[in-house]
Amino acid sequence: MSMSESLQNRLALVQQQIAAACARAGRAPGEVVLLPVSKTFDAQVVRQASGLGLRRFGENKTQEMRQKSQELGDLMLEWVLIGHLQTNKARDAARYASEVQSLDRLALAEALDQRLQAEGRSLDVLVQVKTSDEPTKSGLDPEQLPAFLKQLQTLDTLRVKGLMTLAVNSPDEQAVRRCFRLLREWRDRLRDEGFDQVQRLSMGMSGDFGLAIEEGATEVRIGSAIFGQRDYAH
Repeated sequence: MSMSESLQNRLALVQQQIAAACARAGRAPGEVVLLPVSKTFDAQVVRQASGLGLRRFGENKTQEMRQKSQELGDLMLEWVLIGHLQTNKARDAARYASEVQSLDRLALAEALDQRLQAEGRSLDVLVQVKTSDEPTKSGLDPEQLPAFLKQLQTLDTLRVKGLMTLAVNSPDEQAVRRCFRLLREWRDRLRDEGFDQVQRLSMGMSGDFGLAIEEGATEVRIGSAIFGQRDYAH
């Protein structure tokens, strides 16, 4: 089987699994968007994936996003930053990303706004929320969300569209669900408080996206289940 055939097969399986999770939750499959996460996979793999109709790709690092964006400039792809973003990398994010899902502090928002003004662009953003106690996870404390969203209203280049989280890395299904449920509850609460633009919930990855969909995800970020196991040695 060729590499493109195995990619196609894995993508089809993931799409079936998304549809099955939607059915379990009584939701329409169209309610959940798939974000393929291409981090660590080279531009040639992304080119093959684009041949299967994929147009948006998630990346963790601005350097890798910039490189692929330049190599694949003929394809008109959209790049979504999902990894922790350092303030000093805001320029590349403002130039190459169509969306940043890991906005978690005011200093980063201000740096992005400054760079976006210089580029003459605006950007969709999701606020990353910390829903677990794991010290390795980034994100804003949920209690700080209302005040943070008020601060973001002064930055015209940033369009807040929703929330993002990473669930706890645990075999305990209920602990994972709690993370997803917490994000959904905060999204609903924020809308009740007048933040109508906060609609999307980016949550769930290759290992737990079924649970995320059952708990209300509107977007799942899936890498290895589509592209295969990553080789982090490169």
